[in-house]
Amino acid sequence: MESMLNKLKSTVTKVTADVTSAVMGNPVTREFDVGRHIASGGNGLAWKIFNGTKKSTKQEVAVFVFDKKLIDKYQKFEKDQIIDSLKRGVQQLTRLRHPRLLTVQHPLEESRDCLAFCTEPVFASLANVLGNWENLPSPISPDIKDYKLYDVETKYGLLQVSEGLSFLHSSVKMVHGNITPENIILNKSGAWKIMGFDFCVSSANPSEQEPKFPCKEWDPNLPSLCLPNPEYLAPEYILSVSCETASDMYSLGTVMYAVFNKGKPIFEVNKQDIYKSFSRQLDQLSRLGSNSLTNVPEEVREHVKLLLNVTPTVRPDADQMTKIPFFDDVGAVTLQYFDTLFQRDNLQKSQFFKGLPKVLPKLPKRVIVQRILPCLTSEFVNPDMVPFVLPNVLLIAEECTKEEYVKLILPELGPVFKQQEPIQILLIFLQKMDLLLTKTPPDEIKNSVLPMVYRALEAPSIQIQELCLNIIPTFANLIDYPSMKNALIPRIKNACLQTSSLAVRVNSLVCLGKILEYLDKWFVLDDILPFLQQIPSKEPAVLMGILGIYKCTFTHKKLGITKEQLAGKVLPHLIPLSIENNLNLNQFNSFISVIKEMLSRLESEHKTKLEQLHIMQEQQKVSFLAILLASLTLEEKQKLAKEQEQAQKLKSQQPLKPQVHTPIAPVKQTKDLTDTLMDNMSSLTSLSVSNPKLSTSSTFTSVPSMGIGMMFSTPIDNTKRNLTNGLNANMGFQTSGFNMPVNTNQNFFSSSSTPGVSKMTLGAAPTLPNFNALSVPPAGSKQTQQRPADMSALNNLFGPQKPKVSMNQLSQQKPNQWLNQFVPPQGSSGMGSSVMGTQMNMIGQSAFGMQGNPFFSPQNFAQPPTTMTNSSSASNDLKDLFG
Repeated sequence: MESMLNKLKSTVTKVTADVTSAVMGNPVTREFDVGRHIASGGNGLAWKIFNGTKKSTKQEVAVFVFDKKLIDKYQKFEKDQIIDSLKRGVQQLTRLRHPRLLTVQHPLEESRDCLAFCTEPVFASLANVLGNWENLPSPISPDIKDYKLYDVETKYGLLQVSEGLSFLHSSVKMVHGNITPENIILNKSGAWKIMGFDFCVSSANPSEQEPKFPCKEWDPNLPSLCLPNPEYLAPEYILSVSCETASDMYSLGTVMYAVFNKGKPIFEVNKQDIYKSFSRQLDQLSRLGSNSLTNVPEEVREHVKLLLNVTPTVRPDADQMTKIPFFDDVGAVTLQYFDTLFQRDNLQKSQFFKGLPKVLPKLPKRVIVQRILPCLTSEFVNPDMVPFVLPNVLLIAEECTKEEYVKLILPELGPVFKQQEPIQILLIFLQKMDLLLTKTPPDEIKNSVLPMVYRALEAPSIQIQELCLNIIPTFANLIDYPSMKNALIPRIKNACLQTSSLAVRVNSLVCLGKILEYLDKWFVLDDILPFLQQIPSKEPAVLMGILGIYKCTFTHKKLGITKEQLAGKVLPHLIPLSIENNLNLNQFNSFISVIKEMLSRLESEHKTKLEQLHIMQEQQKVSFLAILLASLTLEEKQKLAKEQEQAQKLKSQQPLKPQVHTPIAPVKQTKDLTDTLMDNMSSLTSLSVSNPKLSTSSTFTSVPSMGIGMMFSTPIDNTKRNLTNGLNANMGFQTSGFNMPVNTNQNFFSSSSTPGVSKMTLGAAPTLPNFNALSVPPAGSKQTQQRPADMSALNNLFGPQKPKVSMNQLSQQKPNQWLNQFVPPQGSSGMGSSVMGTQMNMIGQSAFGMQGNPFFSPQNFAQPPTTMTNSSSASNDLKDLFG
């Protein structure tokens, strides 16, 4: 690595030294900055060629420098001869102006150390390209070392030299006298240019007469730089001391041979005995056959043979050579047309540019970039030509690398991006938008490319808007998200809402639907979907576009619509649209299909949510109960354990089996159940008055059982704990209270509701749920204050597996006289019932609600078939008790 750096450093130092030693002090450096040594050219490749720029305009140039150190070995008069010859050649070139001649930008300047002049930008000489690297910097630049001439370049290059000779011979009446690869320069665009007029000969006759060109005799004593290259010189120069325009044509023939033979001339000349060499050469030329020209293309082989003919008059002239079929190549003709483009009018140019896309694929990329692209971009200054030139430029851009595009094409496109007329420019750019976004740097996209798209969306032309909307999805993935969200989407929405064109509105919706995947979910939900409800038109195409966006959002994996949005906004919008009269059957079915799919997902998601909430609530209850139990005192835990143990014992007892009895006539009891109830209630009242804190549970032990299992549960009430404990001790359950309807006109279990029913509330709030069973006493037996009967069997009797015992079944047993005790005497008013309910509420401080308990719902019972008789004693007792 270090050796490579050292080598590079030494190379740079050597190049810098060359420039300093050769150019320092030359007047050329006042106006031009001299750069790198890139090539060599001219007679004997004596001129070093540097790249450079003009200081005032930064225009690129080539600087030709002849270092006088090259001729230090010569004597002074020989040095003078060489300098004079070089000066003459440059001065003659400066006076001549033609596209086929090297253009001089600054005339020759001489200093003590060098000669220098400036020309158009240069790549290299033909000799360098063909492998002659004399007077080049070391190491040889890969640009020259690896350079390969394409067929089209060779053809067109030789055609250009022929055209240059035609100009010299016909217009200037001049013989060049030294046409060699050294004096053919390839400029930066690849065009072949003639230089090296050191030995040119002008006609001695007036222009209107036949030209006559005087020729100097070959002087072998002159320095080589004062003589033309004999290997490319016509034989008549040496053998007959004569020259004419045909002599240049011979030189052209030798150049053509060298081009097709890697720079090797057809004859090698011994400069020490030049006359003998030319005599032998003359003999060989007279017997020249096709075998010697095998490397020359067959279609031009005969023409080269004619150019090398010994007799000058047999050789084709320059004008004839420009018309041979070999040069009638589509690529060569295309390049030739570009060189004469400035002579054409707009109609001719437009026709040529229309056909150019068919030709460009046949040409090498380097030829296109070097030769054609600069000619095309130069036409951008003509607005009328831009629609014809731009497609070709973008076609070339497709074949360029990103670096080539940024360096060669993008700077030329900058002004074109801003042109709004003619409208075709915008259309062409839109069609190639993917290319522009792929190869243009992000900053330039934001500053130049996207603003052009925005102008297209806002253009007054419906055609432009439609095209833009159709093309946007093809390159949407290349647009940065902020530009998409803040600039592009709002313009698409405006185009949809403000246009009067159905096509633009529909294309806007289609465009949005296609680019949804490049947007984030919440932007779509918050910005795109609400926008759909703002669209005023109800045409079927618009409605289907709206449906399409909803469906895309709903089904897209990344997007999706929340159930809140579905229920609150989407479905309320879609359902009315689905029944628009303009929709046909297929369109209606499409709406219904999407709506059903949305409803299905809505149901599924919300059901899942509720199930999860239910599970969480149950878990919270368990956690709360665990916390509550953990906070109980030891005494409370012992009481709770006893209650659970007692409840378990009740459950473990054998269930009672109902027996079927045949009904018999009622037998008057010594004392009916109403009397017993009244006795118990009287004692309860006296106890309550004398000791309000006394538990009322003992009074409930004498209440006749109807075979009913009841469950009640409420939170613990500290103010009623004594009452609760009393109930637990005597009955094994706590009532939360029940409302007892008292009907003065109908039986208590009647299923119909009748006026005059009031509620009687008894009991206190329970603490824990307990299942309690009360036994049904035999008919005619009296209630006692013994321990509660075991009624656990009713838990199973009225469980979910066994039916309840209806009143019809009970009526088949012995008549239960106690049922009549709950029916007040006929004629008692609703007010009396209400008073009784009030008194009972005061006594029991609880609400034993029959209406609130499902078991006590009237529909659960059948009405007794027999009419119950009223007890006068019971009525009297109730009157005494309740007033």
